[in-house]
Amino acid sequence: MDQVLNIMTYTLNSGVKGTVPLSDKQIEEWIESYKSNTIFITVVGKEWFGLNSDLVADFKVHNSFSDHREYIVPAQSIEESNQLEVAYNQHSQQKTMIRVECKCGASYIESLAKYRTKSSCKECNSMVFLDKKVGLIDVGKDKGYYMTNKYYVEKEVTGL
Repeated sequence: MDQVLNIMTYTLNSGVKGTVPLSDKQIEEWIESYKSNTIFITVVGKEWFGLNSDLVADFKVHNSFSDHREYIVPAQSIEESNQLEVAYNQHSQQKTMIRVECKCGASYIESLAKYRTKSSCKECNSMVFLDKKVGLIDVGKDKGYYMTNKYYVEKEVTGL
């Protein structure tokens, strides 16, 4: 069920103003923290939010009884949000095995992001480049690609 979040505005002793969306339960927790001069820590969406009550000069909660009430209703359900996060992580975590051979003499196998065409040597930090002409090679148990700086690697020209 979508939860209605009320806006709390606060002013720090330094004059800095801020706003945060809080549920009714979180507002009750904040008021208890403010009364007891303790640090208020909670989760808002997927982010942690902390506020030191000693540093807050004043605050106001715009709830259903306020003249100027503001509501934030989550646009996506948690399930939809999690599906998007899973899809993003699957795409961004695609890895492939790479054999790296550097002019410094280093030779090793590592896992890199699938679409990288250059990297740096772990030993000397020199740039190494993907040699697409070599194609797939054996790298241990798997197949992988070859990166080197021992010779000139022709770069792929696109858009011509």
